Order: sequence, then C-alpha cells, then structure tokens
Amino acid sequence: MTDISKAGTFQLGDRIVKRIGYGAMQLAGPGVFGPPKDHDQAIAVLQAVVAAGVDHIDTSDYYGPYVTNRLIKEALHPYPADLAIVTKLGAVRGDDASWNPAMSPDDLKRGVEGNLVNLGIEQVFAANLRVMGDGHGPSEGSIAKEFAVLADLQRQGLIKHLGMSNATATQIREAQDIAPVVSVQNLYNVAHREDDALIDSLAEQGVAYVPFFPLGGFSPLQSDTLSRVAASIGATPMQTALAWLLRRSPNILLIPGTSSLAHLEQNLAVAEIELDDTAMAELNAIGNAVPV
Repeated sequence: MTDISKAGTFQLGDRIVKRIGYGAMQLAGPGVFGPPKDHDQAIAVLQAVVAAGVDHIDTSDYYGPYVTNRLIKEALHPYPADLAIVTKLGAVRGDDASWNPAMSPDDLKRGVEGNLVNLGIEQVFAANLRVMGDGHGPSEGSIAKEFAVLADLQRQGLIKHLGMSNATATQIREAQDIAPVVSVQNLYNVAHREDDALIDSLAEQGVAYVPFFPLGGFSPLQSDTLSRVAASIGATPMQTALAWLLRRSPNILLIPGTSSLAHLEQNLAVAEIELDDTAMAELNAIGNAVPV
C-alpha cells in the first residue's frame, strides 16, 4: 500500500493534514447530478480513502445534490477523529441539473444547515465560499457581504474554518479583512498558471491552496508534452500532473477525485513519484506552450 505521508503535510486550519486528500465530486451521477452509477463501489472507494490514511475530503451539498454528502455519511460515520471534511457554499442545483448562484444570507445559512444534516455533524470543519464567477474561472466583484454571513455562522459555532473557492486575489484579501481564510480552491494546473503569484503569496502566509481540474483545459500540444514526460518516468499523465503540483509549492493540497478503486490507487501512488529537475523543466514549459 502506498504511504501517502511521503508527499508531506501542511497546515489546514487548526490541523496538520497530509497533502494528498480526496475530492468526492465524481461519486455523484453523470454531470455531478443524481445517484452514483454503482452505489456499493462509491461506498467502497470512500472507505478505501480513509483506510489509505487520507485525512481530508472535499465535498459539497450541491454535488448530486446531497448525494456525495449522504454517501460520505453512510460510508464513514462516525468519522475518524483526524478526518477533516471541507465543503463549499454559494450554489444550488436546478431540477435540470443547472448550477445556480445561492449567495443570499438565507441561501448560505440553508447551505450550512444542509451540510450539517447530510453529513451528520454538528459543525462543518471548513466551508469555502464558492464564487460563481465566469464559468470555471474567477471574475472580480465584492464578496464582502457574503463572506461576512459565513463569518457570522462561524461565530455561531456552525463552521470552524473559512475558505474561498474560484476567487481572485482581491476577493481573498477582502475576505481576510473579515475573518481568517485557511484555504483557497481555484482552477490551476501545469498548463493554466494564472494563480502562480497568488500561490506564492498564500504559501508565505501559511494558507493552503487546493487546485481543481489538474488536467483541465490542455491544448493538444500541451497534452503531448505531458504524455511524453509521463512516459519517461513510467507514470500516467494524471499522476505526472499531480506530482508536478506537489513539487510546485509546499502549500498545495491535492484532492483528486474518482469513483474507481483502481484509479484511487493510481492517485495515491503519486506520493511516491519524484520528479527530477529535467522533468520539472519540461513540465514548467507547458504553461508557455502556444497551441498550434
């Protein structure tokens, strides 16, 4: 079994967590909507995640909706004392599977209460305000009123720690003026490097950065380069992209998701992949590649 502690640890709120976590989004049905294709497999994956030593899971009540949180509760409750479950607030799903903003005070409060019920907990370990923004990318605009609502719910004891998702550097600073931010979750990978400066700044502050879509938005040229480097080190492209993230900055926490036990093993095995300087140089160049 892979020893994921080889990937190191980082501070997340008041806990030290291993840098390889798990994202539960893919446990829901197609389009992150409805029940899983294989309920028993979903339960088995979650139990294998914890058995492998993973101590932080990313989820949201709008995955399904409600599906992933209820699966987590079924598979893992009562939870291990060291398991940190991080959720996201700020959206709801329509009956047509649409993703719709839910940022009013009542929406955010209902979101927290829903997570508490569906996870079977009395306090959310960490809740990220998910700014809807421009598709998968962030866009500017004040989030002060919304983040202040979460800060109030934190004071009430319903949330322990606060974070941001799909947020700009300006929005993160705005949130930090209201309450401490323990993590930021944005789109970032070896091809999409817009958050380079932000990651370095957060690392200096001791704030965790959690990238999503580690293989999202690659051009064919960039994918070819990634595949070539992966083959040279005897790994899959996904493993190579994850290994690059681990080496990119010590404050990066991974949350690769899967509904497959075999893919879970591949993701966890990233902890034992060591990229040398040559491989890192080739991978770093992907972000500068011009599609043809």
